[in-house]
Amino acid sequence: MKKMYNVAVVGATGNAGNNTIRILEERRFPIENLYAVASEKSVGAVISFNNRNIQVLDLSKMDFSNIDIAFFCAGSAVSKRYAKHATELGCTIIDKTSCFRLEPKVPLVVPEINGHYLKSGAALGIISTPNCIAGPLSMALKAVSQVAKLKRVVISTYQSVSGAGKSAIDELYRQTKSVISSGTIVTDVFSKQIAFNAIPAIGDIYSNGISDEEDKIASEIRKILHSDVKVAVTCVRVPVFVGHGISVACEVNGEFSVNQIYDAFNNFPGILSVDRKGEEVAFATPLDAQGEDAVFISRIRKDISVKNGVLFWVVADNLRKGAALNSVQIAENMIKFDSSLSIFKRSK
Repeated sequence: MKKMYNVAVVGATGNAGNNTIRILEERRFPIENLYAVASEKSVGAVISFNNRNIQVLDLSKMDFSNIDIAFFCAGSAVSKRYAKHATELGCTIIDKTSCFRLEPKVPLVVPEINGHYLKSGAALGIISTPNCIAGPLSMALKAVSQVAKLKRVVISTYQSVSGAGKSAIDELYRQTKSVISSGTIVTDVFSKQIAFNAIPAIGDIYSNGISDEEDKIASEIRKILHSDVKVAVTCVRVPVFVGHGISVACEVNGEFSVNQIYDAFNNFPGILSVDRKGEEVAFATPLDAQGEDAVFISRIRKDISVKNGVLFWVVADNLRKGAALNSVQIAENMIKFDSSLSIFKRSK
């Protein structure tokens, strides 16, 4: 008989949590009982799963001793407060926040790249998933690195408002309506008007001018790829509801052909190259990526400003492959490597 698991989704009423539940259902993860968990204000709300209605439980009163796997999707502060306690009760955490990503003993996993790390388990009972830019981007960079060693990467991101949560989606919607109807613009989530605008700062800005979002992306890419590649990042918030875009300039050590890069992308699991030579509209947009599992790559071309460089454009659904899908794929790998999950429990 197929083994079934008790699974909790912490932050079940948010964007990331809700998408995780949807993908667990779509991919038929072997769940005995699903526990939807959130803050006290969401207690009693109802979430549908596998044609059943599940009431949201209070995180502060949650007993994790009967939970096999918990997806933490509620922000770093929640993970910092509750994750260790859950692992001490024998629960394994798949954490979607930045809380543990750079912790040396915590695997930072993109299954298509380093899923084999899970064969060694998780000493702290925690597995991290990367930033919603770092995950899809690392897949593209890993493919390029199979052609030639990465030397330097320059990245500009075009990140949708959904990356900042449901309140950010609501703000873009309200502001767009207000601009069209000549109403009052209210900015609560973002520092400036986001409707019909672009904001070149995501997260807190350090004294050196780098934002914490930019710092996280660069650091996580190096950890995922196990590489010392130089990474420069500029993050921009754009008035798109769902789907992140990334402009990438890679400088590599060694000569290559564009066809080699095409082949590397086409042969890499989870990547869909949509470039078509000679077709002007053969490129992917964030709208094309919405609701899709693939990382879409287009506009692939040589960078003539450096000796060995390549330019390309990446888009992905930040709520799916950028977050929820990646974490569910991790869980699928875990039960494949050890159905008892014993190697993923916190070491005593």
